[in-house]
Amino acid sequence: MVSISAGTILDWLKGDYELGRGHGMALVHVIKNGAQISAKHVGTKGSHSDPSDVLWLDGKATNPALL
Repeated sequence: MVSISAGTILDWLKGDYELGRGHGMALVHVIKNGAQISAKHVGTKGSHSDPSDVLWLDGKATNPALL
């Protein structure tokens, strides 16, 4: 298995998609670790709050938390 650095992925996302570091790091996490995230911010208020410890990857139009 080849290990690719976060910086390499961030450079690609910025160059091809003009994605900033914050959103890029979220995608780095998904690429390297899958959709499971820490429960640290689940149910909290603020910019890093999440309704569950699994990121919804199929788009907001089908996200049950937003329907």
